[in-house]
Parts: sequence; C-alpha cells; structure tokens
Amino acid sequence: MTTLDLIGSSPKFRALLTEVARVAPVDSAVLIQGETGTGKEVIARAIHDASPRRNQRFVALNCAAIPSALLESELFGHERGAFTGAWAQTKGRFQMADGGTLFLDEIGDMPLELQPKLLRALQEREFERLGSAQTVRVNVRVVAATNQDLRQLVSKKLFRADLFYRLNVIPICLPPLRERVQDIPPLTEFFVAKFAACLNKPIDSIPDEVMAVLKMHDWPGNIRELQNFIERAVLFSPGPVLRLPLDLKQTVAVKQSSESAARTLADADREHILETLKQTGWLIGGQDGAANRLGLPRTTLIYKMRKLGIETRRSLGARPIRRLADEQCHAAASC
Repeated sequence: MTTLDLIGSSPKFRALLTEVARVAPVDSAVLIQGETGTGKEVIARAIHDASPRRNQRFVALNCAAIPSALLESELFGHERGAFTGAWAQTKGRFQMADGGTLFLDEIGDMPLELQPKLLRALQEREFERLGSAQTVRVNVRVVAATNQDLRQLVSKKLFRADLFYRLNVIPICLPPLRERVQDIPPLTEFFVAKFAACLNKPIDSIPDEVMAVLKMHDWPGNIRELQNFIERAVLFSPGPVLRLPLDLKQTVAVKQSSESAARTLADADREHILETLKQTGWLIGGQDGAANRLGLPRTTLIYKMRKLGIETRRSLGARPIRRLADEQCHAAASC
C-alpha cells in the first residue's frame, strides 16, 4: 500500500498503517475517530485505494457542511419537482459511489431525523430518492469519520445507538500529532517542498533549531495546523533557509519556561521531604513522623515520595538486614 499522503515512521503511525492494510480488503463499515486535523479523510482514501474497489469512485460528503434541509437530497438524490428548485432528477452521493466507497465525514453532526434512513441504506443497501417511490439498490462501502465521542452522543440521545453500532464495525482511532513527534520532521519536509513549489519560493534547508521548535509545539490542530503553519513559514522566509514566524517561537518559549518551573518546584519539594525524613530518622507516620511535620496525611506523603522517586528506608534496607540476620544465625549454628 503506497500513498504519497501517508507520511511517517513512528510506532503509532506504523501500527495505523498495518490496521489500514488489514481492513482494506473487506467490505465492512469503518468508523474513523480522531481529533480535528489528524487526517481522517487521508486514511479513508488509503483504505479505498488498497481495497478491491480502488478502480471505482471515492465519494466524500461532509455532513456538517450541508444544511439539514438539503442533506437528505445530497445523500439520496431527488426527483424533478420534489421541492422548490428541483428542476431535474439528481443522483445522491450513495448512487454516485455505487461500486465504490462513500466517505461520510463529521458523521456526529448528522440530524437525528435523517439517521433512520441512513441506517436502512446501510443495512439494506437500498433507498428512495426524495419525491420517488422507486427503490434504488446500490453496492457501497461506507467509511465514516468524526472528531466527537459518538458513545457520549448516544448516551445523551443525540445519536442513534443502532446507527452507531452499524457504523462501528471496524473502529480506527487516529493518534494526535503530539503522540507522533517522530513524524514531524518528514511531514515538515514534505510540506516545505510542496509549498516552496506552489509559491515559487525555493527553500534549500531547514535549520536544526527550527525543527527543534516544531517538535516542541503541541499542535492542537494536528497535521492540518502544521501544514498551514509551514505554508506561512515558507511564504515569509526571506531567503532559501526556512524561518519560523515569531508567534510559534514565543509559544514554545512559554511552554519550556513553564516546564522548567515545574521541574524546579518538584526538585524543591523533593529536597524538603528528604530533609524532613532525615530529621525524623525516616519515620513517616506517628506524632513525630515526617508526615505530621509536613502537615500531610501519611498516605499522601507516601504517594508524593513515590512520585518524586524517594524510597522508604524499609524498601531500601529490608533485604540487606534480613540477609545479615540469616548470616548471623548460620554462623551461630556452626559454632
């Protein structure tokens, strides 16, 4: 399976590609879930391209981009005169995708009143166009995607449970870019080459410090945010070396500063606990224990010690003392 848009070598991305290759040959419905900008349509196209339907059409529909009143017509089509402005018979996306794959993006935004008709089309592979009593049969594989938690929508009665289970035959979860830091350099190189060509702005090199800043950012908008950012960086770079806009540098600097402050606070906390433990002879509980001096419950202090990597005297010394006692008993028995 080779697709130009599938870029990355991180463990999570390789696992995702393995999953795509496994589900592509079958006709079962797929539900792709992931944060916005993680590339859900790219993965849907990869499934289609690796399937036996690759020579047929891949038809995409964003359910959130179509007004509710028009979405049924977009999906199933309509007859001439079915509503004001319907001047001719029109095929819907289901019929356009006959023999191929229909990608329903933002499926969580589909109106409740339309969901039963979609469920029937999925189960029976048939539907009626608006204004028609004639049944149209199709052979379509449906791949749906959402950045919402459909289970939560089901529990709130905002999405039909039966439709969710029908779509969720093969669930695929896309990892966010912050969990694929290893993939940021190849993605950056791909986008730099793409926009340098589109904008006629030759970029010959990406400095290491620039790549380090890109890898430090959390990218809440994921790959889409990275792509848009690189386009801006290419456009405003004064020469053949990629330069970053000031806003990202400032964001990363603030993040580094906060992380450094957190580490400093943790170090100070650790030193204070260690000093108190030394003063109490490593006694944790009781009236004269470290927990009482620090004003903490005993269990809270033990939790903080574990979190800061401080072992209790018991865990540090129990085994050597026991071993020494065994050796003394053995020596006494030999005399």
